[in-house]
Amino acid sequence: MNNLTEHHFTVDRPKRSDLNKHQSFLVWFTGLSGSGKSTLANLLESKLHGKGTHTYLLDGDNIRLGLNKDLGFTENDRSENLRRIGEVGKLMVDAGIVTIAAFVSPFEQDRKMVQEILGKENYIEIFVSTPLEECIRRDVKGLYKRALNGEIPYFTGVSSPYEAPENPDLIIDTTNLDFDTCLEKIYQLIQTHLK
Repeated sequence: MNNLTEHHFTVDRPKRSDLNKHQSFLVWFTGLSGSGKSTLANLLESKLHGKGTHTYLLDGDNIRLGLNKDLGFTENDRSENLRRIGEVGKLMVDAGIVTIAAFVSPFEQDRKMVQEILGKENYIEIFVSTPLEECIRRDVKGLYKRALNGEIPYFTGVSSPYEAPENPDLIIDTTNLDFDTCLEKIYQLIQTHLK
């Protein structure tokens, strides 16, 4: 590490923001599997894209199929998974892109680590607080059934804990609100960060 020097280039984040005509930041969706994180993230990206905002969506399964395919689901691997995602998010925010991330991210310390990597001013946390019972009922990917049968170790909500965020910027429960209403609440929250 002693032989490394950070380089600063002529085209920087403010210049990219000027070109894009909007600010960049990271929107972090956290919640149990099946809570609606990816659905909301996709809807948000579609809405922003429709309004001319430069976006990119980072999703848990997609990242684990590529960049983080060498990691498992132990606490250490989950932490490293999120550290890498935080660093990727930081690069994308620096590139002037509104970055949307949808990850279970079950531990408060890991979410705080991502916030520290990005900087508090660049990190918006949305807790999709859909209860475990509803996520099990939905079981969109059939993962809860497998986890309850002991086929998936370290599965959040079944054999591994989920720590609810201490101070999220927004709490959304997709049990009580339809996705359009949830999307509008999220969009209203981030609008001020775009300017």
